Amino acid sequence: MGFFRLLLQNRILLAGVGAWLTAQVLKTIIHAIVHKSLDLSRLVGDGGMPSGHSATVSAVAAMCALQYGADSPIFAVSAILAIITCHDAMNARQEIGKQAVVLNQLIRDMFEGGDPETVLEEFVGHTPFQVCAGILLGILVACAMHFWL
Repeated sequence: MGFFRLLLQNRILLAGVGAWLTAQVLKTIIHAIVHKSLDLSRLVGDGGMPSGHSATVSAVAAMCALQYGADSPIFAVSAILAIITCHDAMNARQEIGKQAVVLNQLIRDMFEGGDPETVLEEFVGHTPFQVCAGILLGILVACAMHFWL
C-alpha cells in the first residue's frame, strides 16, 4: 500500500497524468463541437487539438523545473525528452497520418468500395498549433498543481 501512496504523492507524475487527462477531455469536447457528434474514442485517441503527448511531457518538464530548478539534471532530461516528443508529434507522426490517408484510399480503390481487412489509422499527428496548445496546457496544469497542491 505504501507504493501507491508514494505514487499519489509524486507531483511530477501527477502533473503529467493530469495534463494528459485534461488534454484528452478537451480534445473530445473540441472534436464534438467541430464535428457535431460525440466520439468517445477521442478520450484515448491520438491526434487532434490539443496534443496530449505535448501536454504530458511539458507538464512533467515544467513540474521538474518548479520543484528542482531550471538548473537541475532532472529538468534537463525532461526538457530534452519533451522537445523530442513535441518534434516527433509535429513531424514524423503527422507524416504517418498523411501517408495513411493515401494508403487507405489506394486500398479502397483496390477493393472497389468493398470492405478491406486493413484500415490504417489516419489521425495520429499534430499541427504546430496543436502541439503549442498542448505545451501551454501542460505548463498551465503543472503551475496550477504546483501552486495549489
